[in-house]
This record gives sequence, C-alpha cells and structure tokens, in this order.
Amino acid sequence: MQFSELWLRSFVSPDLDSDALGHLLTMAGLEVEEQDGVAAVFSKVVVAQIIEAEKHPNADKLRVCKVDAGHGELLQIVCGAPNAAAGIRIPCALVGADLAGFGIKAAKLRGVESFGMLCSAKELGISDESSGLLVLPEDAPVGTDLRDYLALNDTLFTIKLTPNRADCLSLSGIAREVAALTGQPLSLPACEPVAAVLGDSRDIVLDAAEACPRYSGRIIRGVNAKAPTPEWMKQRLARSGIRSISALVDVTNYVMLELGQPLHAFDEAKLSGAIHVRFPKAGEQVLLLNGQTVTPAADTLLIADETRALALAGIMGGEDSGITLDTTDLFLESAFFAPDVIAGRARAYGFSSDASYRFERGVDFALAGPAIERATRLILDICGGQPGPVVDAVAAGKLPRREPIRLRAARVRRVLGIALSADEVAGMFGRLNLQVAREGDDFVVTPPSYRFDLEIEEDLIEEIARLHGYDNIPVCAPKGPISMLPRPEAKRDTMFVRRLVAGREYQEVINFAFVEEAWEKDFGGNADPVRLANPIASQMSVMRSTLIGGLVANLVTNRKRQTNRVRVFEIGRCFAKDPAGKPVEGYYQPVRIAALAGGLARPEQWGESNRNVDFYDVKADLEALLFPRVAEFERAAHPALHPGRSARVLLDGRAIGFIGELHPVWVQRYELGTAPVVFEIELDALLETRTPAYREVSRFPAVTRDLALVVDQQVSAASLLRGLQSVAPAIVQHIELFDQYQGKGIEPNRKSLAFRVVMQETQRTLEDAEVDAAMIALTRHAEDSLGAKLRA
Repeated sequence: MQFSELWLRSFVSPDLDSDALGHLLTMAGLEVEEQDGVAAVFSKVVVAQIIEAEKHPNADKLRVCKVDAGHGELLQIVCGAPNAAAGIRIPCALVGADLAGFGIKAAKLRGVESFGMLCSAKELGISDESSGLLVLPEDAPVGTDLRDYLALNDTLFTIKLTPNRADCLSLSGIAREVAALTGQPLSLPACEPVAAVLGDSRDIVLDAAEACPRYSGRIIRGVNAKAPTPEWMKQRLARSGIRSISALVDVTNYVMLELGQPLHAFDEAKLSGAIHVRFPKAGEQVLLLNGQTVTPAADTLLIADETRALALAGIMGGEDSGITLDTTDLFLESAFFAPDVIAGRARAYGFSSDASYRFERGVDFALAGPAIERATRLILDICGGQPGPVVDAVAAGKLPRREPIRLRAARVRRVLGIALSADEVAGMFGRLNLQVAREGDDFVVTPPSYRFDLEIEEDLIEEIARLHGYDNIPVCAPKGPISMLPRPEAKRDTMFVRRLVAGREYQEVINFAFVEEAWEKDFGGNADPVRLANPIASQMSVMRSTLIGGLVANLVTNRKRQTNRVRVFEIGRCFAKDPAGKPVEGYYQPVRIAALAGGLARPEQWGESNRNVDFYDVKADLEALLFPRVAEFERAAHPALHPGRSARVLLDGRAIGFIGELHPVWVQRYELGTAPVVFEIELDALLETRTPAYREVSRFPAVTRDLALVVDQQVSAASLLRGLQSVAPAIVQHIELFDQYQGKGIEPNRKSLAFRVVMQETQRTLEDAEVDAAMIALTRHAEDSLGAKLRA
C-alpha cells in the first residue's frame, strides 16, 4: 500500500515529522517498507513563462528564450528543449539554484549569455520523462516556488500490511490508526447522500446471497466522460501508484484508495434488464478489461445482466460493458463480496487486481452505501450528470456480524506484564472506535464493521499493546530461584557423545531427512518408505529410514574432490511406518547415530605404511564409544553391507544396530573405489553408561595362562567367550581372545580359538593348584557345552 503523506495529513496531522510518523506506523504493526520523497531535492526553482523563443544564432538546436520568472525583468535563458515555445509555463531554475547537487550559474552558450535553466521533469527528479520541458497548467502562478505549487515537499510511504489488516488498505483506515495512536482529531471525507434527480433505476437480484449479501447500484445519466480529471486527483492517484485513465475511472480508483471500497462503473447503454450476482453457467466466457478472455470456474462469482456475464465479481470488469470516452450514462456498483469467494480467484486466472486484493482480505460490509454516495458526488462535480436513486439489495441475515468480545482485566495484566487502569483501557478502545460496555472488571467490546481481525480476547490485548506502545512495555528479566539439577553419572547427553565421536577423528555432518527413494531400497531394503505429500524436489520424495544413504552421499562428494580419507558421522532421526503394521496414527521415529570411515586408516606419514580402513578399525571406534559397557557382535545380514563382513551389535543381549563393510554392489554403483566401513546404532545405547566402581589394585603378581580350544566353524568366538566368563572362578580377572587359526593340523570344518586368561588376587599370591583348577574348570565347560577340544 503506497500513499502520500500530504494526503494522509489532510485527514489527520499529528505533530510528527516524516521519520517519526514512519516509525509510529511501523511500531503499530503497519510496517513501513519504503519512505521516499516525491522529487529530488532542489531549490530556487520557480514557475516561469516563456515570453519569446528565438533560434540561437550559432546553433541549430538551441533557442534563446525571454522568460518571465516573476521578478519584473525578463531573463535570457538558452534552452535546447524541442518543446520550448512562447506562451507555455515551465519550471525555471534561477542562478544559484541547486538541482540535486548541480549548481546553476550564469554562463555563455555558443556566445549567448544564459541566466538560468529551463527544466524537464527528469532534471527535477519528478519522473523519468525527458522528452522536453515540463509544461505546467496555464493558470500556474508565475514566480511561485515550484515545490509549493506541485506539493513536492511530500513523502511517499509504502507499508507492508499483514493479511488481517485490510482496514488499512485505504487512506481513511491509515488515518484512523494515526488518530488512535496520537490522539489527534480525525477528519474523514464526507459521504453525504446525493439526492436522486431521476427516477431511473435497475433491479438487482442476488442469486448467490451467501457470496454477495449486499450489492448497491445507481444510474447516472448525462455525464461528460471526456471531462479532464482534476490535477489534485491525478496527483494523489499517481503518488499511490495508479495512473490516470479517464475521469470516471479515476473517480472509482480514488474512492477505493480514499475509503477502501472498490467500485466499478458499467456503460448503462450496454446493459439489458436486471443485474444478477450469480455463479457461471457451463461454458460461459468473459472478455476482461485487460484483454484476457476467461472461462470462469464454477466457484467464480459473476456480475451479469439478463443476457450475458458482465464482470468477474470483485476482481475485474468486462470489456464489452465497460465505460469509454463516449459513455453518457453509467451504472455505478458498490458491493460486499465474501472474502472466501474472492480469495485466490484472480491468481487462478494469472493476474491480480486492486479490487481482488482488498475483497479477499475483507472490505467493510457497511461501506457500500457511503462509497457510492462519495463517488456520485465526485462524478457530478467533475463530469456532471443526473443521478437516479441508489438500489441497495441486501440479503437478510447473510452479512457478517461483529460479535461482542469479553476482555478480562486480569488477562491483560498477565499477558502484557503491565498494570493499566480501567479508564486507560476504555480510553484506548474509544480511540479505536470500539463500542465498550463494563461488566464488573470485564470489558465487553463490539468491533466496528471494518475490523475483520478482532474476534477473540487476545486480539483486543494486542490492540492495547499497540496503542500503549511496544516501546513503552518494560523489558523485565525473569526472576526465580535457580538450582543446579543433579545429573546421574549413568547418563550422557548428546553433546557428550558428539565430542566422543569427534575425538575418534570423525567430522559431524547434517543431511536432509528426505532422500531419494533409491537410497531407501539400496541401503535400507525399504520398499515402502514414508512418502512426502509435497516434496521440495523429485529426488527428495521419501523420508529416510537409515542414515547410511546420506553418509555414502557425503563420501561420494568428497571422493569427487580427491579426498582419499573420509570419516563422517551424523546424529539424526529416522522415519518408518508403524512397525506393528496397524493403521498409522504416528510414525516410528528413532534417533540414531551412524558413522562412516573410508579410505586410509591413518593419515599419510613416514612412520608407517598406508593401508585402507577395515572392519576392525571401525569396530574399535564403536567399542570405545560404548565403553565401559561391552558390546557383542554376531554375524548377520544387512541390505547395505557386505554379506560376509557385517555384524549385528548387541548390548546386554539387545540388538542396537549394525556394523560392517559396504556391499560391493553399492561400492561399484556409487563409484567409491574402495569399500568404506559404517555402523548405525540407536543413540539411546550411547546415552546410557555404567557408574564407575572402585576396585583395589593388587600388589601381587598376575598369572597368565593361554587356552587354545578347537570348535566347529559355526561356533562364534563371542559365544565361547561368554560361556567361559560365566563359569570363571573369582580369581579370573579377564579373558580375551588373541588368536584364531585354521589350517594344517585342524580339521577343515573346525577352527582353533586361543584365549588369554589373567588370574590375580589382591591379598595373596596365587598357588599353582588353584590356577590349574581354574583352567580345568574353564576347559571342561567348553568341552561339555560347546563340544570344544583342547588343542594339542
């Protein structure tokens, strides 16, 4: 919404400069986006008249003009403008004038003295027009300062309104706001009824009363459509961003800007029978004023007569029924259309209009009558004519209602944090033209017809805050006792986990949660992922159920940039349909941590030879993250991982994720070169740990024995280790696997697993007998439960 400050000040003129006024509007919720002068800064430019204009003796394109600038003596000024001619009135920059930093001095042009400069609109910064001198009206007073004559000491404000403040899409609405904010008197334009001179009228039928509950119209005959639009009206329209077309059209646009009510004028001679407000018939078409022929959708409201459609209601008039310079009789309409009926319709046809912009946000349903009276008076004053009576068709009970809103004083104090007296609150509501009744400590407030945005108690509290001034509400820091909450040692937070992973040389990445559908099939084996109803891109159409795809994409990006060692991790939420398979009310959304290591196991250095990262490097990283808890790893298949180099991760017997080398198929498909190793586990498993327990350090030497057992191939080292630990005597401190052997001396379907057993006591030195007994107990358990044999 763009408007002129001088036009606004004709309604209300607070004692504020332009900058203060802009700040006031912004802080009241009417954000000022731009604030510019209507012309460049210049001085000593006056209205002048060219008395004589003769050809320059030494130049074909220059003229020597004698100019009356109101000083008694004629000035000689050399001018090159093609339209410089005797008798016209133009702007004249006197000697000493400043045109936006360019000083005017007496000079000689091709041997002829010149005392000033005749100006174009472009040279004055009024417009981009530069075809010649700016020609002023014949009645422009010679000698008058041009800034005063053209009202150039004006500021253009452009405000960005929120959709709920349609009442401020007019100068009257903005003026009401300024008056309420400053307490200054408000003087809005009079909308006195214009008495009918003729008895001519046209019937109005509301066939769609829900969509248009009010439609007013009147006939005006004998108008002069060729009458010139007054300069003051042209100026106000131009400074509001609307070009002048003709007097009749300009009046409708002017009233729309002044009051906020869009109007439309039909050529009365082109109408037939009653006016109908209805929805379209099948196949019906309308040729609009913009030259576009549209076939209205079934939900697009039309204005029609007995024979055809005339206009898209509240959007744009039709070319066939529009007024022209030959129009002598017109039918003027002023209506209220329900916002839901207009919203989005113009955009659906590929254009927009000032009328639709206002109607879809909400126009005052009580304004149709005053607006048609205001427009009638302006038309009669400018174009003449004789008006008929106003026909006001109203559908009883269909117009919007402004329901009373109850406001509790205690609620105001609680929300705003300030104490306002009842008289202060009532005074603010009075300035906003709200009807107020008191019921105890409560206010019962009825909004005016133009305030569509006031519906609930919080809306009224917002109005109080705006009028009181957001700047005047004190900023108070919250006060309250703060105590340090206990943090269990057995719990870790996510940031702690991040630091642990980063300490293992992994860098954190953050990937999109919506991914390519192919990733879900490749890395998650998920043929039925959670699909997005409105994806931002075709390659991001589903939600991820695994983090592995994103990490592989990170690796691909780095490999393309010649990075040969990549270690990345991500903590994020995954999404899957309800695992129970029942109708989904929500989704299964676990938070997981995944890491990927690819390329060299260690940075290149002289001290050791290069080798690629393997399964056991990443397994060691994962075990370090879980410490002091000890995970178990059992062979298992995963869609993303190598079938012989992947394992399920178990913690306290519960599966928490997978670890393994990426499947060779995906290594080849994504052109990775060498296979990276990844793991993905539930984040909760890393957030839970064990509280450290003190154990006395023994001063006595430990006894170490090795135990080599031959077992079947399908017996895992983990299950054998778990069995040994379950029967180990108290003197056994720990048992660890240190060797696996297959080959000469071992049957083909069997393998040798060698364990190191460390035994120690804190109070004494162990004897050989008890060490031997412990080893026998371990061996017998392995033989009895797992069919193991002691390796010879």
